[in-house]
Order: sequence, then C-alpha cells, then structure tokens
Amino acid sequence: MNDERYKLVYSDQNTATEKINGSKRAPGTGRAHMRLERKGRGGKTVTVIEGLTLSDDLLRPLLKELQKICGTGGTIKEHHLELQGDFREKIRPCLEKQGYKFT
Repeated sequence: MNDERYKLVYSDQNTATEKINGSKRAPGTGRAHMRLERKGRGGKTVTVIEGLTLSDDLLRPLLKELQKICGTGGTIKEHHLELQGDFREKIRPCLEKQGYKFT
C-alpha cells in the first residue's frame, strides 16, 4: 500500500505531546495572549489568558497554581483562563518559566 495517500485521522497513542517542565503540551507551540477585560463584567477587572495549548485536564492544575500565586479566584471558560483582578505582572514570570512567550 502507498502510505502517502492515507492520513492519520485518529490515534489513541499519546505521540502528539511532549513533556516540558513536567507538563504535556503540543510540540511547536508556546505563544500565549494575556489581556485585561472589564466590559460586560459589571466594571470588575478580569485577566484573561488564552493560547495555552494544554488539555482541560492540565489547565486545571495551572489555574490552581496561578490562583495561589495571585491570591484570587478564577475559572476556565472556553479553554481560556480567567483570573479575578489585574495580575498580568505576577502571571507573566510564572508562565515564561514554563516556556510560554507572550505577544
């Protein structure tokens, strides 16, 4: 059979991720976007982090770590992390240490 005609559609093997600093993420990624939102939140400030290429199972421990560093609450919505308050300067070094770069 000619293997060039066939593409892999699904695999249950975990070959698409690599371990970096103890957490799994897709290879070749590492760009995160951080922004501050106030609109539609009753005037309250929320730090939104998007572009993290982690699965939902790995986002939860990262959220817990960031909540502990900032001493605030947060949640995961639509594969984005949301922290209550403006904590961009506290969050950036933690995520850069894990290999993420910000645009």
